[in-house]
Amino acid sequence: MTHTEFDTPHGPARAELHCAAEGRAALLLGHGAGGGIDAPDLVAACRAATEAGVHVALVEQPYRVAGRRAPAPAKQLDAAWLAVAEQLGEHWFDGLPLVFGGRSSGSRVACRTAADGQAVAVLCLAFPVHPPGKPDKTRQPELDAVEVPTLVVQGERDPFGQPEAGHHREIVRLPGDHSLKADVEGLSRAVTEWLGRVLRPLDV
Repeated sequence: MTHTEFDTPHGPARAELHCAAEGRAALLLGHGAGGGIDAPDLVAACRAATEAGVHVALVEQPYRVAGRRAPAPAKQLDAAWLAVAEQLGEHWFDGLPLVFGGRSSGSRVACRTAADGQAVAVLCLAFPVHPPGKPDKTRQPELDAVEVPTLVVQGERDPFGQPEAGHHREIVRLPGDHSLKADVEGLSRAVTEWLGRVLRPLDV
């Protein structure tokens, strides 16, 4: 495990790098709005990915590195994420396919930046379809805009709503709520199986 910092247009970001024995791809995972990279679902996804032969970077947004809990505006989050992805792609994961992902707010960032960052797939953990109790304020279009294979792992009782399946998009529903803590083993299995499937055509 290695820690490194990256310059972004909105201050330094930080990444915790976990290397697989033989990296076939790299998965970048972002945290939720008020949480960090130690969230149980992120830890489980990280472990599952490295065991599947995928390097992982757990990315901390600049606002978290600066010690703030309130998230930055979406455009700032996206710009910082893309800056980190570019530097990781050039200096750490050169030549490897990049998978974007994250939990909650981090999964929204992954969806919004997938095209610009040339991600080959997107992993969403607890995608917040809408604010609790406000189904009219849907973020489903952010998912619908992703044109690469996407896996959404969602708690069956998530107050942030349930995403719809779609073209290239799979939904795995697990027992529990937005934290996805109730079935981390199920989450790990889903991530391992999906990564193996979507990356197989890219293996040389």
